[in-house]
Amino acid sequence: MNTLSQAKPAEVPHNERSAMAAIVGFAAIVPAVLMMAPAVASQLQLGPIDIGNLFSAELGAMSLATLPAFFWLPRVNWRSAAWLAVAVFIAANLLSATTVSYPLLLGLRFVSALAGGSLMILCLSAAATMRNPDRVYGLWVMGQLALGAAGLVVMPALFGHFGIAACYVGLALLMALCTPLVRCFPMGQQATTQQAAQSAGDRHWGRAALGILATLAFYISLSGVWTFIGQIAQQSSIDPQQSGNIFAIATLLGVAGAGSASLIGRRLPRSQLLLAGFGMMMAAMLLLLNAPALARFATAALLFKFSWTFILPFILATLADIDHSGKLMNATNLVIGGGLAIGPALAGQLIAANHGSLHILLLLATLIAAIAMTLLLSLQQRRATPPHA
Repeated sequence: MNTLSQAKPAEVPHNERSAMAAIVGFAAIVPAVLMMAPAVASQLQLGPIDIGNLFSAELGAMSLATLPAFFWLPRVNWRSAAWLAVAVFIAANLLSATTVSYPLLLGLRFVSALAGGSLMILCLSAAATMRNPDRVYGLWVMGQLALGAAGLVVMPALFGHFGIAACYVGLALLMALCTPLVRCFPMGQQATTQQAAQSAGDRHWGRAALGILATLAFYISLSGVWTFIGQIAQQSSIDPQQSGNIFAIATLLGVAGAGSASLIGRRLPRSQLLLAGFGMMMAAMLLLLNAPALARFATAALLFKFSWTFILPFILATLADIDHSGKLMNATNLVIGGGLAIGPALAGQLIAANHGSLHILLLLATLIAAIAMTLLLSLQQRRATPPHA
């Protein structure tokens, strides 16, 4: 009996390392289009409204994948679901590389994102079953940003030879390479039913609504600016290779932002950290006004990427303080996707309405970020208030 009991602890870390590899690998590939949005958007031979709608369809489908998951996640073998999602993702991306019809491309990107969103849900659910989900989430963010940085460096050269097809074929190839990791997912869901029962008595809907609204505003602001930041570089006559290098370095600074937040943790008051992060983010957006020169553009892009990845962990921590059951976090996944979908669509409409100028977009995005900051700070103040005050 002693021998058996001693063998089990050695087996669990191995299983967790394998599951972590699957989570980080798949979660890095699925949102790669968002991570490379400036490079991809600049290569699409479309108007700003069509570009915005294309990104909105893709990111919206990733969010909508949450709705059918409420049904299949507790009932289906996770590995079987992952195999199906991987196959659909690969097929949709290969077809995207060959189509010349915008409506067909729009539909294919929706299908690809629906499969990718299902994989992301599996990654998030698997991470929740692990002993240290905070560490897994940190690696999850870093994997996405690292792949985005590599893509922003490599893609401009590939676009020159193969066009936009290089992006979609590359995604299909990366997903195919990760296919063996499907067997590393857990077989099924154990915790969700119990967590749902525990969350039935939650009464924090007022604070939860503020948190959801703040998260939505944050993602609308950042996605609207980041999707079209490549056009700011073009309008400022910055060389595409230079801007691509800036975006790649910015993505690395995004890793530093998330890492800094995890290192600081609760060592400083969260309200001060949110103020610092949002202050940097809003300053970056204002620096992008009026066709910035190379030095100012580089400063703004680097500061913008660092700041929003620095802010995100504290937003999620604020939501976790409101609801420990996971119910609010599940809703947050839907809201994040919604914000990422709404931002580019609104930004495209604003740019078109202002004859290609991004001036109003940057000012409005700054205002929306300020609203998100105010809502989050109000939640910190309520949290700091004693229960009998």
